[in-house]
Amino acid sequence: MKPSEILIKPILTEKANAQQEKLRRYAFKVAKKSNKLEIKKAIETFYGVTVTSVNTVVAPAKNKTRYTKAGFIQGRKPGYKKAYVTVAEGEEIDLYANI
Repeated sequence: MKPSEILIKPILTEKANAQQEKLRRYAFKVAKKSNKLEIKKAIETFYGVTVTSVNTVVAPAKNKTRYTKAGFIQGRKPGYKKAYVTVAEGEEIDLYANI
């Protein structure tokens, strides 16, 4: 898989930003079929940093129900895979450079 196929997008939340500042750990939404070695290689080639560790989490799909004038509307949110990537001491990833 290409690095652009593995890395879908960075996760920019308050929790992720706090981990970036304190632990040098960045969160990314990645392809479900990718493994830790592929994710590490993709981050290193895409951002040019040294990765020390990769932790992955699979977020399950969820059923969502909403009550409207027309009655109940039921749907489903898709599941996805997250990767928490820790970079080496003194290095950082600039996620806001491409905006």
